[in-house]
Amino acid sequence: MGKSSKPAYTNGVVSVNGNTIASQYKDGNTVYSNYNMSDAEKKIYDYAQSSFLENLPKINVFSEDTKKDMQNQLNAYTQKGLETINNLYTPMLDDMKNDIASRFGNFDNSIFMNDLKEIESSRADSMNSLTQDILAKQDDIINEELNRRYNYLDLLNNVQNQTVGNVLGYLQQAANNSSSGNAYNNSQSSYNSGNSLGDYARLAASIASTIFTKRF
Repeated sequence: MGKSSKPAYTNGVVSVNGNTIASQYKDGNTVYSNYNMSDAEKKIYDYAQSSFLENLPKINVFSEDTKKDMQNQLNAYTQKGLETINNLYTPMLDDMKNDIASRFGNFDNSIFMNDLKEIESSRADSMNSLTQDILAKQDDIINEELNRRYNYLDLLNNVQNQTVGNVLGYLQQAANNSSSGNAYNNSQSSYNSGNSLGDYARLAASIASTIFTKRF
């Protein structure tokens, strides 16, 4: 029985909407793989890569405008808390003074002083609670800004990885089509679709939950 001959190497091609996007061919003893990135894909990939590089070094650095905006948020929160406390205790003090004045004619008595101490003590407790809330709000504002940046960088990284994954997937398909054991010469896979390559809208940005203790 004669020896079976080794199948000849075949080229492999993958096309989408009639356009060749991936191919593999052999020249001499070297096998070449090629991916034709569309203009849209190239713009998306280049933008994601350049934006990632631009934003990574300053991810934990706050500009003066950013710090001013965060301080304004904290000031607004503080002002709202003070207004809430004043709106609660000022009417209580006014009512108490009117009541004491109508009953005793003056504020130089033990009933007035006891009631005043009770209200002032309660207001002091509210102010202490507000102070703790302001510190917690400051951390929240900082972490919200950092998480927004982390999410953006994670999205950019996922866009790059998705593009690379698409490239590798199509090159693998071209490699499968160009197998030397393939029974068909110049094998080709064709796909027709109205959608752009890479469904980036499905990318989900992972949130890196890191707690920072920075202060303004």
